This record gives sequence, structure tokens and C-alpha cells, in this order.
Amino acid sequence: MSQPSLPPHHPSHQPPQSRGAQRPPSRGRRARPALKLIVGGALAVALVTGCGSGDDDDGGKNGGSSQGAQAKTLGKVAMPKVGKETNTMGTWVTDTTFVKGDVNKIVGYSLDGAKSRWEIPLGGQLCWAAPHMTKEGLTAVLFRDGAGEDALCTRVGLVDLKKGKLVWQKEGSDSEGNAGVQFDEVTIGGGTVAAGGTGGGGAWSLDGKPLWKPAYLADCDDDGYAGGDDKIVAIRGCDSSEDSSEQRLEVQTVDPRTRDVLSSYKLDEKVEYAHVISTAPLVVAVDTGDSDAGTGTTDILTIDDSGKQGKLLSTIDVLAKGYQPNCPATSVEGCTELALDKASSTLYLSSEVDVDHGGPGERITGLDLKTGKETGKTKMAESRSLIPIQTDDDGALIAYLGSMYSEAGGVVRVDPKTFGMETLQTHPDDMKDAESGMDVYGDCTMIYTGKRLYIGDNRASRPASGDGAGRPLAVVFGA
Repeated sequence: MSQPSLPPHHPSHQPPQSRGAQRPPSRGRRARPALKLIVGGALAVALVTGCGSGDDDDGGKNGGSSQGAQAKTLGKVAMPKVGKETNTMGTWVTDTTFVKGDVNKIVGYSLDGAKSRWEIPLGGQLCWAAPHMTKEGLTAVLFRDGAGEDALCTRVGLVDLKKGKLVWQKEGSDSEGNAGVQFDEVTIGGGTVAAGGTGGGGAWSLDGKPLWKPAYLADCDDDGYAGGDDKIVAIRGCDSSEDSSEQRLEVQTVDPRTRDVLSSYKLDEKVEYAHVISTAPLVVAVDTGDSDAGTGTTDILTIDDSGKQGKLLSTIDVLAKGYQPNCPATSVEGCTELALDKASSTLYLSSEVDVDHGGPGERITGLDLKTGKETGKTKMAESRSLIPIQTDDDGALIAYLGSMYSEAGGVVRVDPKTFGMETLQTHPDDMKDAESGMDVYGDCTMIYTGKRLYIGDNRASRPASGDGAGRPLAVVFGA
């Protein structure tokens, strides 16, 4: 099979984390962890790249236009009181409800985030939450089988986000029929809920019927699955024949109902971890072991999976270009700080601009997934973050403009042709400390819909010195 053409990066290896570990700490290159990209439904909006001179002397052509609407703090969810850091992963928005993962539960709020509408008790801590949501408002979660310290991530649940209901919960079984398999993450796609990890894998139909388990092979495991749209993609790892401690990874597009392999692509043997950014088109972030701290990525590959043997279409050298996606080191899904526009096959990534080029600050670059070449880039956002969130139906990029000492954050629209920025909303000044606290100390998901920005923290933690003005678990900004 054809192999990805990976550039010879300078070795700066960090100790690899064990597969199935929780998401890594925030990247070390800037004082904030990644704010998450979630598309409210399937991952249908796009990643974009830009082509430019590499200089920031483009005058005002890529600059912002106005202050935009002055937004209000519509709703705020207080940070739960916890003794230690607790996973609260899960942020979704339906046409009627803002839904947030909480401590041992999932809570639905009014769309402005001001009023609680329903609550789903889980009896154990959330371990993972699928970023995808079906048109009917269904999603999948993974949670612990109890509230005690020895509770394990064995419970897979289908959640109706519109009705506020846990439709069903299931446990997987191993090759010998023993129940209680530990999973690392869960996804939903093609009418199937699939859970995977080093402990095993399994899948269920939306009515709760068991569908398949990965075939048992002594030297191979399904590391996990990616969903969205009508597809399921598996990352399959097999021990090297020379060294059983090393794995050779394969990207497999599978039948969601049977797990029959429809297309396969073997990754370069140097690849240690693989993360699926999108299933359609198939875009995979890989880490050859020397990624910059926090990104979990050295290269981004676009793969044509229309045939039995997948074909490499393009490679984006993330490390050399300084792009800053944020991919959990060991997880198949979960990449953030990027956006994908399917119609134009454009991926948007942020990067830092250093002092030598007019910084410090950040800008966003668009990349053509078919060629890997830049399509444009924004002007630098001086002394603040600039993070892709999602794209609109017209292909325009929606991005978050971080707060700074003297100014609150906001939301901007980036023209996909000129890369000029227009401010859509500016957040209230009395929230800039709390907003900064979420940016710096939080691990947040962002969704922009209905002229509102939803920010939800994936972790609940005890307040600490310098933690902003009472960092909330979630906040909603809007007109």
C-alpha cells in the first residue's frame, strides 16, 4: 500500500502516553489549553487553509471591520464544587436546548443557558462524550459504573438530547463473554454507537441491539472509532513483527452495521498515534512521536477511501508550519482548534506569530485538503488567541477572538476568499476575567449558533489562585 510521505522532523521525543489515557495537559507553547471545536450534529463544517506571503504587512485587507454587536452574558453555569478534577465532557446545542455534561450527570438548559430544564443522573463520572449528534438529537456517552474511586469506564449510553432521556445503557463483553469491558471513548455514526479502546470494542444499533465486536487477534486491537455522517472509521493497531512493543496503525473505513472493512490504508511505521479529524472527507492527524507539546500532531493526511485500498491525497506538515491543532495524545477522536469546510475541502488551523513577524499573536490559515497548499491567512490577532470554531453554510469561517487584559473576547467571521475579519459580537467587559480563566485554565468546547456563543468546560476543578473571577462550568454570550 502507498505510504504517507512524512517529512524528516527533528527528533524531540516526549515519553509516549499509554493508550487509553485521559486527554493530555494543555499545550506548553502558549498559556492556554485548546478551546474545542464541536459541530452541533455531524462534523460537517470545515477545516480551512490560507495562502499568503508569510509576512504581516498586508495592511488592512485582512483586518477586522467593526466592534460588532455588544453581547450580553445570557446564562452562566456555576462550577461544581469538587474535591479534585472531574470530567464533565459534553457540550451540545439542539434547536430547543443547551446541554452540558456535569459531575455524574447531564443537564439540559434553556437556549440562553439561564434556566435548567432537565437532568439525567448517570451514577458515575463521564469518561467520554461523542462530539456528533444525529438529526434526531441522539448522541453517545461513556461513563463509569459507579461513583467510587474504583469505578471503571464500562457503561455506554445513548442519550436523547431533545427529550432529556438516557435511552439505554449497555456494557460490552470480551472474547470469552465476560461483561464489563473498559472502553476509552465512544462515537456515533451511520446509525451505530461504537465504543473502543485497549480493553476492547463493541457496537450497538440505535435501538440497543448488539451489532459486532472486533475480531480477536492476538497481536491486533481496535484503538478506537470515529463517527459522524453515515460512517464509522476504525484505527486498528497491530504489533510489529520485530518488536511487540511497537504498533503499526491502519485506518479502516468499516460498515457501521457489520464492521466489514470497506477501505483500508496502512500508515507509515513511524506513526505512533492517529486521530480522525473527519470521516467524510477522511482526514487523519498523525503523530510520529515528535509533535510540539499539546498538539498531538506532526502531520495531517487526507485519504481517498473510495476504493478497497485507500490512497493518500495530500500531507500537511503541521510541525514545520507551526500550526496548532489540539489532538488528545491517545484518543481517536477529539481534535480541536480547527474547522473543516467540506464544500471547498478547506481546513482552517491557527498558529502563533512570533515577535520577528510582528507578534506575539495568532492568526488562522486555510489549507486545501486535496493539495495541502495554503489558500489564505488572516491578519494577526495581536496579543490574543484566534481559534477556528466552525464554518457557515456559505463557507465563511467562524472564529473565537480571545480576551486580553484590557478587552473582552468575541466572535469574528472570516471571509473564505479574502480572509478579512468581521466582528460579529463583542463580549461584556465584566466577564473578561472569567472568560480568560476558561481560556487559560479550562479545557473548553465552543459552539456558535443562533447568534450565541456557547462555551462549556470539559473539566470541573477546584478554584485556584489566578483562576479568573470565578471560572464557570459554562457560559452563553449573545445579543
